Amino acid sequence: MDGEIGDFLRSRRARIQPEEVGLASHGRRRVPGLRREEVAQLAGVSVDYYIRLEQGRGPSVSDAVLDAIARVLRMDDTEHDYLRTVARPRRKKNRTPAPRVRSGVQLLLDGMERMPAFVLGRRMDVLAWNTLADALSGFSRMPPAVRNIPRHVFLDPSSRDLYPDWAAVAAQAVANLRVDSGRHQGDTELCALVGELSLKSEDFRRLWADHEVKECAYGVKRVRHPVAGLLTLPYETLAVPGELDQTIVVYTPEPGSETAERLALLGSWATTGPTGPTGSARP
Repeated sequence: MDGEIGDFLRSRRARIQPEEVGLASHGRRRVPGLRREEVAQLAGVSVDYYIRLEQGRGPSVSDAVLDAIARVLRMDDTEHDYLRTVARPRRKKNRTPAPRVRSGVQLLLDGMERMPAFVLGRRMDVLAWNTLADALSGFSRMPPAVRNIPRHVFLDPSSRDLYPDWAAVAAQAVANLRVDSGRHQGDTELCALVGELSLKSEDFRRLWADHEVKECAYGVKRVRHPVAGLLTLPYETLAVPGELDQTIVVYTPEPGSETAERLALLGSWATTGPTGPTGSARP
């Protein structure tokens, strides 16, 4: 993923018109948005300095300069943090060790009997889950190599039936994966995942090229389950203490709502149905 900062800054420049920042637009432009010279002027740095930054030749760039550029390009907090990480990449690493989920975290998941809950790790890999999350998403039936949210969304044809708002889910997955790519630029497995998805999915290629950066901290997702029907699932994400790259995702339907009642039936079916318990992942 070389050229990450250059691609990102160009995508941010393209979405801002000169008139929006008080500059006059002189005739027709070859590319949309602000020119590099205009960003440099508004940020108070030399044009040469800004060009070197876009080319990835500014490892010693100060927070003050990055803050100024983020202000000019109207970045939100997530984009601002992403800019800082890609502007000063860490030394590249080889393969990361296999992640493990602590037994206490698994017990916490299992204690959420009425709410589907699972743990996401690097690259949005699904690391652990409770019985209700498994009944909802079928994690235990997925081979470990494909137990990954972006891979499921873009490469599994059934995901388009599972998510009525597939386009929004897909964009969200890519934006979240972008955050991960900024934090771990030396992750060879992440590079391989992006390469695989880019090769196999035109939708992923298009969304990845947009350079949208957004963490999926909370929101609402709709799921059309073959047994439980249409479910409207608010969700929250919680950081796992002591594990920088692990988060717990919990679906939190309103008590007494139709979705909550359907989830209760799904949970009963999962534990007493003809196939028996679906089980949960163990570290």
